[in-house]
Amino acid sequence: LHSEKMSRAPAAGAPAPAKKNTLSEIQRLQRERDERRRAMEQFKVDKAAEDQRNKDSGVSGDVDFLRMIKVFREKSVPDEVPHLPSGDSKICICVRKRPISAKEVARDDNDSITCTNPLIIVHDCKLKVDGISKYLDNTSFEFDHTFHEDNSTDNIYDCAVQPLVDFVVGGGRATVFAYGQTGSGKTFTMQGIQGFVADDLFALLQHNEEENGAQVDVFVSYFEIYGGRCQDLLNSRQRLNVREDGGGEVVVSDLMELQADTVDALHNIIETGNRNRTTHATESNEESSRSHAICQIALKVRGRDKLLGRFSLIDLAGSERGADTKSHNRQRRMEGAEINKSLLALK
Repeated sequence: LHSEKMSRAPAAGAPAPAKKNTLSEIQRLQRERDERRRAMEQFKVDKAAEDQRNKDSGVSGDVDFLRMIKVFREKSVPDEVPHLPSGDSKICICVRKRPISAKEVARDDNDSITCTNPLIIVHDCKLKVDGISKYLDNTSFEFDHTFHEDNSTDNIYDCAVQPLVDFVVGGGRATVFAYGQTGSGKTFTMQGIQGFVADDLFALLQHNEEENGAQVDVFVSYFEIYGGRCQDLLNSRQRLNVREDGGGEVVVSDLMELQADTVDALHNIIETGNRNRTTHATESNEESSRSHAICQIALKVRGRDKLLGRFSLIDLAGSERGADTKSHNRQRRMEGAEINKSLLALK
């Protein structure tokens, strides 16, 4: 047998070789890769420029998270409900958002709180399991009133505290607590409220005296609870004893009570107590209040020494996380533990 290999020409109508199509596809893929690289480089340039603009304007935080928070606020935040006085409610809980601090700006922290009355929305900036993709976890909390950082202290006073002045002058007892973490602005808010209370209290008492002849005297006491001790802030920080009387009322023995004949005198007495309060520098605050301060304003019927009403303004010491105390000495850490333990009584 004889065999012979022979080359065969393509049959008529058969497709041409795919070399040209393959080359075109490679070139197309290369162009797309180049375009993606250019787009990525431009994205990095734009992101760096936006980050620098944020820093120049005092806005800290990750650019991607800031964008997501901005989009959420534009599309998902409900309209704010107007603030109205609390009325006859026995308990009113208000939350005030403070501005981001200089330390937080230096750490490049995000402004992760959105406030729209009566909601507080906390944005938790997270990474997915791939460690690259970012997303927001948003949690809403509702209170009686919420105030954003642009609301002034007098806005808060008019809404939440002023009705209590009328209540106390009418013979009631009222208490305002300032509660929160160290450095959250409790003392700043409370000292503003103290001033407004003093002004409105004397204005209302004067009006009542002119209208119906009611004569009422104003007395002030101011003490602090620090490290388990009770100290008089208007009497050289004398140590006081706290007891319970036969009626079950808590009594602070030997607490000095000063009479305030004018609104200026009331301001001066309160300022004296504020100056005498125990403060120390902490990780979160250079001048942190380390005690619970209780300012009591008592109204008594003139000539009868009969208690008409009482207004208690209480500025609590700031709660602390373990991370806030890592650079503290032993005394500061013990203070923090004592503060946190005492605050548990409110829960």
